[in-house]
Amino acid sequence: MAIRAIRKFRWVEGLFCVYKPPGVHWKLVRDRIETCRTDLTLTAGSLPPGVRLLGPGRGPTELTLSASSLAAHPLVRGPEFRRIKVGVGHRLDASSSGVLVIGVGRGNKPLNDLYQMCCTRDYTLEGEFGFATDNFSRTGRIVERSTYDHVTQDKLEKVLAMLQQANQKALLIHSNVDMRSQEAYEMAVTGELGPQGKSPPILTGLRVTGFQPPFFTLELQCLNETQRYLRKVVHEIGLELRSTASCTAVRRTRDGPFTVDQALTRGQWTAAQVALTIQHYNNSKRQSRPLPAPAAL
Repeated sequence: MAIRAIRKFRWVEGLFCVYKPPGVHWKLVRDRIETCRTDLTLTAGSLPPGVRLLGPGRGPTELTLSASSLAAHPLVRGPEFRRIKVGVGHRLDASSSGVLVIGVGRGNKPLNDLYQMCCTRDYTLEGEFGFATDNFSRTGRIVERSTYDHVTQDKLEKVLAMLQQANQKALLIHSNVDMRSQEAYEMAVTGELGPQGKSPPILTGLRVTGFQPPFFTLELQCLNETQRYLRKVVHEIGLELRSTASCTAVRRTRDGPFTVDQALTRGQWTAAQVALTIQHYNNSKRQSRPLPAPAAL
């Protein structure tokens, strides 16, 4: 029975990603996925063998029961249950949104490998000039107000270039690779150059995608970040521009190989959709192909 149960649930073990909405703790997302995983163990409500019903208009209802067949049927015995661990990768705080990678069952091992890998993550940050808060977001207590009429997109891009240059130096320092070696060149070409072991947060890419004062939008790639650190980056950008700025939104659009296009939205957190997405990931991994977005049910 144990072997059959393992084979039964192995096809729903693996990795997939969801889109965590803002204002929702990641633990609540995990609990919802665990509920979906439990639903996957339920057997379809078909009549057990040995029961035959004739409907109205076809003579008297005939009922044939077989005690042996009913005793082993899931509708009598109840659904088979096997505890399967559900893990969460790089977490998002309650105020942030975006891609959240989840591992189910045997998917927790590659999830841990992804967590330990030196792979970048993409974020979209929305900011607003004119005020600063104690937690660097618009939900915090306002501690300072300032003007921003002198801020232009060119000045903003110059500050981002300086910030990216400083982070590039930090990346080289923490990579522990001789920059004059062939190994460093090959790692830089393949995008594998990154910090070895623990390092502070590092921004590997930063650009402006929207500028309509007082609002602006940034896209960045980073390593070893926290969402609070990203909000602080927006705050420091405001200071460099001789103004103030607060982060109004943090949205993760990519976590390693998982992108926002592949993420299941809240309405898709169902047992069938989760199973379909995991199965699609497992098939794509075996075929060593890129992961396109799975078709919705």
